[in-house]
Amino acid sequence: MTTSEPLRPTSLHEEVAARLRTMVFERQLQPGEWIDEMALVEQWHISRTPLREALKVLAAEGLVTLVPRRGCQVAELSEDDAADLFPVMALLEGRCAFEAARKATDADITELQALHAALEDCAARGDIDGYYRHNHVFHSRVQSLAANRWLDRTTSDLRRFIRLLRGRQLSWPGRMAQSIAEHRALLQALVARDAPRAERLMHDHLMAQLQALKALRRNEAAASSPPLEESVVHAR
Repeated sequence: MTTSEPLRPTSLHEEVAARLRTMVFERQLQPGEWIDEMALVEQWHISRTPLREALKVLAAEGLVTLVPRRGCQVAELSEDDAADLFPVMALLEGRCAFEAARKATDADITELQALHAALEDCAARGDIDGYYRHNHVFHSRVQSLAANRWLDRTTSDLRRFIRLLRGRQLSWPGRMAQSIAEHRALLQALVARDAPRAERLMHDHLMAQLQALKALRRNEAAASSPPLEESVVHAR
């Protein structure tokens, strides 16, 4: 092959990586799950080489962990990870909202209003999965409207890790109602082109997600712990 030959738009391992990435984000591969390479090789009718190359790509992105002599495991965000990540994302997404408020055209605002309407519909129906999907699209669109390639690059890199949670905090009672209220206020700030307010509201929106996630995890931990009396009996 010479440098003058045309390159393929994508290679097989890139296609496999894209499919694996989707499976991780859609939780078809669960956090902490070991990836069954042989099953995927048979299912997709490919050799192990492009699969292993694809797994290296996802490992470099932080979405999976390669464990010598054991295989590959889907990444999982710990409580400490989430506590460190959300404040950073709050700063980044807040800045995205600030710049989007200054740069968005009337057509852009109309598009955001349509995306918000889809969120309202999901919230009214209690559709957590649909709300999560439309929420991701809305946030991504605000990010793109900021039109700052450095901000876009950094935010996209970290957004992958937020997506590992797949909106788990929306399961916390009252969180979806709170979230849609936060979105209404944010949209109003964007429509008014109030950049400082949009930045603050987006920042607080991300931090509210963290608080809901912490509450959910505390509740799950309490539910999985045996009652005190039972623990004492077993200790005896």
